[in-house]
Amino acid sequence: MIMIKCVEYIYTKMGKKIKQSILSNIYNYISSIIEIDDNEWSYYSAMFEIKEIKKKDILLMPDSICKNVYFVNHGLLRIFFLDRNGNEITFYFALENDLATDLESFLLETPSHYCIQALEDTQVVVWSRYMIQDGYYHLRYGDRLARIILEKYFVLFSRKLQSLYTKNPLERYNDMIKRYPTIMQRIPQHYIASYLNITSVHLSRLKRLNKKINKC
Repeated sequence: MIMIKCVEYIYTKMGKKIKQSILSNIYNYISSIIEIDDNEWSYYSAMFEIKEIKKKDILLMPDSICKNVYFVNHGLLRIFFLDRNGNEITFYFALENDLATDLESFLLETPSHYCIQALEDTQVVVWSRYMIQDGYYHLRYGDRLARIILEKYFVLFSRKLQSLYTKNPLERYNDMIKRYPTIMQRIPQHYIASYLNITSVHLSRLKRLNKKINKC
């Protein structure tokens, strides 16, 4: 059952220097994709919102339209959906410098099937649909930025689905550890088991097996 306790503290008023400091990670993310000069960044960064989300609070509810892409500045988000019995199925984790959204809902403006929840006190930078569209017109490489961001997210989800059908639980476990080295210390075991599509008992066996393999 989803606890409907929505965000949040929004930085609506802050000093320019403070905001730019908070936006340094997303600036690095964007500049790794496209060239962006100081004038473009000054214009574009002014539109970002910064939200502080408390642990267990909800950013996106099922059946609502996803209007934003969330860049995780620090903290941890869980993207999950409900199965036909109302059980929560964890699909993805977004850690620092990761993105979180419901791509289908975001692109098509249709009701979301996913829920986005903070598993830690989390700070996100909000990338609105308007901002991405505005980038087409006001950034030299705004079209490339939007395309690569959406492609990255599509590939991420595609690989997750492929992994469920082509890899065994131990392979999925090892892939998870490579992608999220600190995940076992940060996330409750039942969420990890759900992410791997196994039971908590099976997860405990995998952890023991993995330790034995690493000792050999």
